[in-house]
Amino acid sequence: MILPYLGYGTAHKLVVRGRVLQDEGFAPATSADARWRNLVSFYKRLESDEVPGARLRARGHETATDAEGYFRFELPAKAKPGWQQVEVELVHPGNAKALACVLVPSPRARFGVISDIDDTVVRSNVTSKLRMILTVALSNARTRMPFHGVAAFYRALHAGVNPLFYVSKSPWNLYAPLVEYLEVQGLPRGPLLLRDFGWRREKAHKRKAIEDILNTYPKLPFVLIGDSGEHDPEIYADIVHRFPKRIRAVYIRSVDPRRISEIETLAREIAKTGCQLVLAAEAEPAAAHAAAEGLIQASDLRLVRADRESEKSRLDESSSSNPAVSSGALK
Repeated sequence: MILPYLGYGTAHKLVVRGRVLQDEGFAPATSADARWRNLVSFYKRLESDEVPGARLRARGHETATDAEGYFRFELPAKAKPGWQQVEVELVHPGNAKALACVLVPSPRARFGVISDIDDTVVRSNVTSKLRMILTVALSNARTRMPFHGVAAFYRALHAGVNPLFYVSKSPWNLYAPLVEYLEVQGLPRGPLLLRDFGWRREKAHKRKAIEDILNTYPKLPFVLIGDSGEHDPEIYADIVHRFPKRIRAVYIRSVDPRRISEIETLAREIAKTGCQLVLAAEAEPAAAHAAAEGLIQASDLRLVRADRESEKSRLDESSSSNPAVSSGALK
């Protein structure tokens, strides 16, 4: 099977990435799936069998997968703004086809958003490797717990035109459930940039992914969103200093109280550049700052509050009717 990834490009070049894998027959997740079934699915994704040396064709261009089954096309184009579809065909072995989607940002975009996923958009417990593994392994796209108000905040930032890019430390093996999660939670669709499996590659991967986005759109300013669980504050501070006047704001979700003092120090350093780092435990303070900076409409702030209350009510109802959803592994 061909698994194309949501990608990004420009009016003149479309970058199509993906992977060729043995078809494991994955079915869409449901909120009623037992934790053992989620665990089996998680294992199958991590143990996925890649197809190295497979030959593919797209718009008259050919390429081959590497040793891990990954492929990449850089296709010349005359593309209009919006999501572009590119048919990718497996030439050998087999004859599978798939449609890849590549985002070309609109010239009307005022800024772009680059966001982490784990413990920024979805609860992942990244400060504890064991709890993070249990959270991901025993849940799925419909049972993982969102952060209240995040979806409304991201929709306000998106405003139908500003592109969102999701850069995560999660491995490409978990690409499909992450895309499903974003869709289930009503988050804006955007390219995902994940990494090869392995714990030691996070910093280099995230920094390079952000640099590539900034270099692809040199005239577009950006908002950076992450969390305090690991290295986001330091990576974003470095980006602010290396790309002066390109970053409109940095929003960090506070998930580790032990880091508050050092992140406040980073915030003071960043402030010298004219950019502000906002550390907050909830989406609402970040949204309030964004409204004051003109990044979102003031009326959107009410929607963030309403979304937060709605999600809390839904979570309370779900927990009372399904104790497995609120089990210790998912908190």
